[in-house]
Amino acid sequence: MHVENLLSQSPSRYLDVDQHQRALHAEIAAGERGDTVIYSEFAPVYTAGSRTDDADIPDPDVPVVRIDRGGSVTYHGPGQLVAYPLVKVHGRQDVVAYVRALEAAVMALAAEYGVETRRVEGRTGVWLPEDPSGAPDRKLCAIGVRFAKRTTMHGLALNVSTDLDDFDRIVPCGLRDAGVVSLRDLGVAASLDEVADRLHPHLERELARFRTPADAVTGA
Repeated sequence: MHVENLLSQSPSRYLDVDQHQRALHAEIAAGERGDTVIYSEFAPVYTAGSRTDDADIPDPDVPVVRIDRGGSVTYHGPGQLVAYPLVKVHGRQDVVAYVRALEAAVMALAAEYGVETRRVEGRTGVWLPEDPSGAPDRKLCAIGVRFAKRTTMHGLALNVSTDLDDFDRIVPCGLRDAGVVSLRDLGVAASLDEVADRLHPHLERELARFRTPADAVTGA
């Protein structure tokens, strides 16, 4: 898969990246370009997917961008790696299987850093193991996707060194009985560029079965 690395010293505006994602998505859906992953870091923004309830945003002063992915409201900001795999899907469009593949890629990445993660039944994303003390589940990586014209959009948001206090103004992903965590909180000191470089081969592996054969794509 091609890489569009938008990581820089200055986090990008969400709407700028979203516009770029949609332009690439149109090309990929039309068979004019090969599958591409966008890696980015956003300036602080709250985005709300199709399953967002008003109660998920208890502070009416929080500015929220409504978008066409699944899931509820979440926060994006500095220190968080956002990855948007734009993949022209070959065969059955299985959204659940695709989400599980994204989860598997992030879980494999976390294992490289010595971090044990798991899935939680009935919830998307990547989570820490259950706390024996009964503390709430903590999410390391949120996932929200959309299939349009047989091509995927949006993707995952992995907390690398994110300031987690910024999640306090919302109910992250609409889950009132869960929290969030970052790799930094777990003792991992890594830059977003490093994490993106290490995540990419796992995405390549996990998403291979969804991808249209290269000889069917003009720009591959």
